[in-house]
Amino acid sequence: MRNITEIYIDGAFVTPHGEEIAELFNPSTEEKIGTVRLGDREDAQAAIAAAKRAFPAFSRTSKAERIDMLQRLAAAVSARAGEMTAAMAEEYGAPQYFTGFSVPYAASAFLKMAEVLETYDFTRVIGRAEVTMQPLGVVAAITPWNSNYGFICAKLATALAAGCTVVIKPSEMSAIQTQLITECLHEAGLPKGVFNIVNGRGDVVGAEFSAHPDIAKVSFTGSTAVGKQILRSGAETLKRVTLELGGKGPNIILDDADLDSAIPTVLMMGLANSGQACIAGTRILAPESRMAEILPRLKAGAEAIKTGDPSDPEVKVGPMVSQKQYDRVQSYIRLGEEEGAELLIGGPGRPEGLERGWFVRPTIFANVHNGMRIAREEIFGPVLSVIPYRDEEDAIRIANDTSYGLQAYVHSSDPARAKRVAEQMESGRVVINGAPHEPLAPFGGFKQSGIGREFGVFGLEAFLEPRAILA
Repeated sequence: MRNITEIYIDGAFVTPHGEEIAELFNPSTEEKIGTVRLGDREDAQAAIAAAKRAFPAFSRTSKAERIDMLQRLAAAVSARAGEMTAAMAEEYGAPQYFTGFSVPYAASAFLKMAEVLETYDFTRVIGRAEVTMQPLGVVAAITPWNSNYGFICAKLATALAAGCTVVIKPSEMSAIQTQLITECLHEAGLPKGVFNIVNGRGDVVGAEFSAHPDIAKVSFTGSTAVGKQILRSGAETLKRVTLELGGKGPNIILDDADLDSAIPTVLMMGLANSGQACIAGTRILAPESRMAEILPRLKAGAEAIKTGDPSDPEVKVGPMVSQKQYDRVQSYIRLGEEEGAELLIGGPGRPEGLERGWFVRPTIFANVHNGMRIAREEIFGPVLSVIPYRDEEDAIRIANDTSYGLQAYVHSSDPARAKRVAEQMESGRVVINGAPHEPLAPFGGFKQSGIGREFGVFGLEAFLEPRAILA
């Protein structure tokens, strides 16, 4: 049993002013595994004040100094990778393939941003003006539960590289993971107040960060509904925002695709992170001409995917993070049946043999049309919809007929054709034939999937403001 009783402000672990206690659970067993004492508005204000005090000196640090800090942070996170992996599996239920990516990724976020910083020119001459990219000020980072370490480290790395100081509100459901990552970050020995971490509710600590006049920018990853609230709250003080929000990614199988390679990739992209991923390709667009081949392969592929305890290395789909999330996903599965979609595999309830834990049966609906709610709304669980299309033009039309536009997928045996289709996607990223993640490329959404970009130079400049001096 872990009882998290402290938050991190001004370089020290301190007891929060807030007194609310939240319970922590193992989603694989539904057992209580700890508690966390949550910060309140007063704690949020103390964190902001510490970051504001630290900003003048930190904003004047050199590139070399910041690069050194980023490298120290990466080393400190890497040093406790084993503990972090275990905590993520217990508190979040992440399968081993996902923790195997997530924990190294968290450390590498600092190194990648150090790499960007090495060659970035903060001052340049444009015409007769000297233009300098200035750090914005105090930045608030609000992060979700589906990749706690990665989001904290990526946002922190970018803000520090820009010369900003930071206040962070992680998900209260990830408090054990947050405690570990905070201990790692503390070990790196950064100046006091440069980063501050407050466990707390979104409608309390998050709301204060979003509205406080001393916050220059909010970087948020989470739901579109909450992103809109943050945008409204920040309007009064004209905060800069980066919002990485929901998704309903099209997963297009073109009619020339090699199904032996495409189907496993389609399922992997659709069920990644147990379906609890904004980038999941949950709308499988399949050609009518090959539907008779594709549906049996999807069913057989899904049947082979093991769901269960993340301690089993063969497991690919773990539990939902909470009872609330489990109930939400179950409601969408029932909705799919009510809307008249054909249940290809899965359905309501837990997988066979799992009597406890917030496990969902990997579910695929066939004969879905793009007007159904299961095809339009983000479910955030292992639920996929197969939507038929007539030809390439129809596939592109259906793919773009969504309020989201975060990440799309195209599968084809013809790279040139796949690229031509990719260029017509209204999406921040398009992945062709399961291409690997590129950490230096910009990431973010079109339409209601967000505002702004993260990662690489585009991410760095989202924390900077150009100042021109004319002489």
